[in-house]
Amino acid sequence: MNSGWVSTLLSWYHSNKRSMPWRDNPIPYYVWISEMMLQQTQVATVIPYFNRFIDRFPTVEKLAEADLQDVLKCWEGLGYYSRARNLHKAAKCVVEDHQSWLPSSYEDLQTLPGIGPYCAAAITSIAYQNPVPVVDGNVFRVFTRFWGIFDDIRLPKVRKVLFEKLSVYIKDVCPSDFNQAIMECGALVCTPKNPSCEECPLACDCFAKSAHKQVELPVKLKAPPTPHHTIVVGLIKHGDKVLIAKRKETQMLGGLWEFPGGKVEKGEALEEALSREIQEEVRLTVSVGDKIGVIKHAYSHFKISMHAFWCEVESGLENLVLSKSLKWVKVSDFSDYPFPKANQKLFDCLSFSSQKMSTK
Repeated sequence: MNSGWVSTLLSWYHSNKRSMPWRDNPIPYYVWISEMMLQQTQVATVIPYFNRFIDRFPTVEKLAEADLQDVLKCWEGLGYYSRARNLHKAAKCVVEDHQSWLPSSYEDLQTLPGIGPYCAAAITSIAYQNPVPVVDGNVFRVFTRFWGIFDDIRLPKVRKVLFEKLSVYIKDVCPSDFNQAIMECGALVCTPKNPSCEECPLACDCFAKSAHKQVELPVKLKAPPTPHHTIVVGLIKHGDKVLIAKRKETQMLGGLWEFPGGKVEKGEALEEALSREIQEEVRLTVSVGDKIGVIKHAYSHFKISMHAFWCEVESGLENLVLSKSLKWVKVSDFSDYPFPKANQKLFDCLSFSSQKMSTK
């Protein structure tokens, strides 16, 4: 089954598509890496990360052989680090269970860590030309407007409806072009605010344009307020070094490094909370010194205000057990370790002067 809007959309795509390294050379490994990076992240942000990642890990074998710390360091700043950990796990599965060939089918792809329905659809259609439609944020926006769907897009039935409707059309055209054309239209023309309807290849048949409902669609009911947490961290000095700790693999931001600290409890002063957290985490008694700064950062489901202080050890140093997950490092060596984005923001506040890093 074909339709006039499909031909118009594809024609528009061939004339307007952006150049992207994974689009210009859509080998399965490149498509896979790009799709993992593009989750929750814009194309312009991803391109330099993608190029660095491919330079560092040019094949799935190289990625599988790599140390996770190297993978996380290469991913540093891109956020949503579970994507990097899953990539590393999946690369090992591809090498060990699939003779280094990324599976081609929609179903088999979803057996790999980190690959869900959307990512599997993108990979199988773009890299292998299998007719499976993608349903992501761009697709929700374009086709709830195009077909006039007023159900909340958070409802599973909306994804199911769009998947089934688009499945009819993708069978008669190039699957890669079809899916990428829709995503490109959503990214460049059918934008969340102020869509460029006069430039849209779907304008003639679009319900939202004819009914002036672009603002109302897609329907996404208001989410609950985003929780906010006040966090304290300490840069504990010992000579010219600072104590850093690696988060457990099972934790959020697992495998990344951080400074000892944690959440401020109700009624606690910042310094009081920091002393308590450091004692609980590393069994050191510290004196809390100068404040370095406060960093505000948003994650997918909560926000934080992170207050950072210099700290001096008062007691407990003789009982501190260093390990692969707890180290003294120089401030100048922070760049050798993968840190979360909030910590990277903190680095901009740091003074590297000898006044701050006293030598014992």
